[in-house]
Amino acid sequence: MLLILAGCGTAAPVKPAAPAGYDFPALTDRVVDAAKLLPPPVRSSMSTRLATLEKDTGHQFVVVTVPSLAGHTIEDYGVTLLRTWGIGRKDINDGVLLIVAPRERKVRIEVGYGLEAALRDEEAKVVIDTAILPAFRKGDYPGGIAAGVDGVIQEIAPVKRLAA
Repeated sequence: MLLILAGCGTAAPVKPAAPAGYDFPALTDRVVDAAKLLPPPVRSSMSTRLATLEKDTGHQFVVVTVPSLAGHTIEDYGVTLLRTWGIGRKDINDGVLLIVAPRERKVRIEVGYGLEAALRDEEAKVVIDTAILPAFRKGDYPGGIAAGVDGVIQEIAPVKRLAA
């Protein structure tokens, strides 16, 4: 999936067909800020960190902000988006998606099966509760998202290249 991002500056955005009832943003980078929460320098820095994570470990981690979940639960939206975009290597399923929906005031970390031992639901909840939400409560979406990225990377980076 993220092979298409290697030349992201020159490639056209990719918008895989979403299942009926879903309208996903195009996968344009490792950070897709459809809700316009992140200033360009923050997006760029975050994207670089996620590229480095993938280079070092093979794990694919994408951050997405969406204006709205369009009536879906964040759980359904997140898992469907993770599958539609194909985040994570196919045979390993080691993708992570951090999704933020400000209109519904929801945030979720969706983890592929290949990384669930390193980032279980409990650890994801700790990252959300201790890193992301405190900043969000202060109106600092960029800081909260960046802290969430740091927290997830801290959990999954030690899991080095899984064999495909």
